[in-house]
Amino acid sequence: MRNILPGRPLPLGATRCPGGVNFAFFSRHGQRAAVLLFPPDHEPVEISLDPRANRTGDIWHVFVAGLAPGVEYALRVAGAWDPTGAGHRFDGRRLLLDPYARHLTGGERWGRPGAGHGFARRCRLVENRYDWEGDRPLGRPLAESVIYELHVRAFTVHSSSGVAHPGTYEGLVEKIPYLQKLGVTAVELMPVFEFNENEIVRRDPISGERLRNLWGYSPIGFFAPKASYAADAADPVTAFRNMVKALHRAGIEVILDVVFNHTAEGGEDGPVLSFKGLDNTIYYLLDPATKAYRNFSGCGNTLNCNHPLVRQLIIDCLRYWVVEMHVDGFRFDLASILGRDQEGRVLDNPPVVEQIAEDPVLRHTKIIAEAWDAAGLYQVGSFSRSRRWAEWNGRFRDDVRAFMAGRSGTVGRLATRIAGSEDLYAGRGPTASINYVTCHDGFTLADLVSYEHKHNKANGEDNRDGVDDNISWNGGVEGPTSNARILRLRRRRMRTFAVLLLLSQGVPMLLAGDEFGRSQRGNNNAYCQDNPIGWVDWRLAEKNADLLRFFRKLVALRRAHPVFRRTSFFPAPAAAGGACGISWSSAEGKEDWSEECRTLVFVLDGRYAPQPDDDFCVCVNGDQRPRAFLVPPAPNGHPWRLLVDTAAQPPADIVAAHAAPPLGSDRLTVGGFAAVVLSAPRSA
Repeated sequence: MRNILPGRPLPLGATRCPGGVNFAFFSRHGQRAAVLLFPPDHEPVEISLDPRANRTGDIWHVFVAGLAPGVEYALRVAGAWDPTGAGHRFDGRRLLLDPYARHLTGGERWGRPGAGHGFARRCRLVENRYDWEGDRPLGRPLAESVIYELHVRAFTVHSSSGVAHPGTYEGLVEKIPYLQKLGVTAVELMPVFEFNENEIVRRDPISGERLRNLWGYSPIGFFAPKASYAADAADPVTAFRNMVKALHRAGIEVILDVVFNHTAEGGEDGPVLSFKGLDNTIYYLLDPATKAYRNFSGCGNTLNCNHPLVRQLIIDCLRYWVVEMHVDGFRFDLASILGRDQEGRVLDNPPVVEQIAEDPVLRHTKIIAEAWDAAGLYQVGSFSRSRRWAEWNGRFRDDVRAFMAGRSGTVGRLATRIAGSEDLYAGRGPTASINYVTCHDGFTLADLVSYEHKHNKANGEDNRDGVDDNISWNGGVEGPTSNARILRLRRRRMRTFAVLLLLSQGVPMLLAGDEFGRSQRGNNNAYCQDNPIGWVDWRLAEKNADLLRFFRKLVALRRAHPVFRRTSFFPAPAAAGGACGISWSSAEGKEDWSEECRTLVFVLDGRYAPQPDDDFCVCVNGDQRPRAFLVPPAPNGHPWRLLVDTAAQPPADIVAAHAAPPLGSDRLTVGGFAAVVLSAPRSA
């Protein structure tokens, strides 16, 4: 057997050193521990750890000489089994995953459970050397970003994607020219941490097909990229790095959707994979009396994020993805859980939230919070006082949707969102607001204008899952229709949603496929739909080419004009001598913030943009009926030109600035639920 030495307690994980590998892992309450090796073509070898020689404090460690990349390993920890007393769940017979493992085996082929030595998943030693060819994270300012949320598998697995490696990191690379033409600056990848897509035991009650966890919000290993997303599943680390490098070469950043609020181990009846068997009472929030798992995540357990040990795990993980994998930022799923203490109480200044913001290695990464949790804690606008944190702005989504559903009392809230949500982010600026109308969670844009009720029967939960109030309107018919009038109205409303999203202050985020009308058939919680419901159908890019063209040109308009990309809020008119950079009115030409008002006009004065820019006027009608608008004069005195009319038929819905016709009058008709964008070039 190879030479075995006591090893060192740091760093945690399996670390290649000169001559071999050092293994180190945490277990405070474990009484005995072992490392198991699975050499190729040999029987497993178990290395028992001596509590005196192989333990420093709470860290168990050993050095094994001669190990090479590719060797698989697992851990064992023995101790008390007392789940309802002390809360311990030690079982020395179980094989456990190293929380710091960079590669997990057993899930190489999507949808097929792993096997081997009686244990489905094992850790694998990886070769950390990689030629980045000078690549570095791009460091694009948030103000200049247009984020595109996508799922690595769902984005290209449909046969219509036309890629050589569907459903993989390589497949996403093949779609880079599409992303460049669309104009987005960052992809936000839904979870790529290793997870078990086969954990769902339900079947689709309609088709009888087995359901799978498509989305992956159920992590097994925080450091390990999903192996089945790699064309060469034997080396997912290299596949992921190749993808990042290719996206960076195209000028596109990579933001990871990370899940540190819970794990795949679930509650009392969930599997023991890693943390439960290493030290259950340290890693999870438990009820002090019953030792039941506190469930602020809605997924059976809650990580003890502000325990120093777990906090260090999170920081180490984020640093790994930045330093070794070159990602540009993170979106934190159910981030409000990061703000809870070991009793589940909400902290005023949570240590882990502050540490993420202040960590010197992460200093220039984007950090974005989903500022709520599944237990009702809603912190949009109050998640953190640090200017480093941005937030998914759920208020933007809800207020824009309400206005576009024709609800009363919404025009004032809409104006606040358009101006960057100063009511929420006064101390941080508009770039703290990640604006979105749709995301993976909820209706797609096409479904938002086609359904008033969720249709989640295929999820096998009797339509109980998913939110009930989608703030949506179907235009008169629920779901698919051949009514030409309703179809025109739906398309118009989609374009108007796009105008409100992309021309508001803050950072816009698009959901993949919205730009060409992707539908989930009214399913607003397609987490388990590994089928055409959950996949992107690329045939729609051809079928709805006019809508795709509209999105491309609108993204280009935003990126070309700094007037839409402020980093500070508009000053109050009094403080700015009456010239604050934005002015408001209704269709009648005067401000109207009444409950009944459903029209809004805002004029952006290009003199007060981050760099001198053209003037713009946006007229929005939240009424079903066409309305006559009185258009204010352009601040620069030049005539308005008609750039965008979401009620017009393509290609007149959006035109290039040089081809935009002059308005010719101060009167303008805006269609029902339509928007018009006017520009007055300063150089005209």
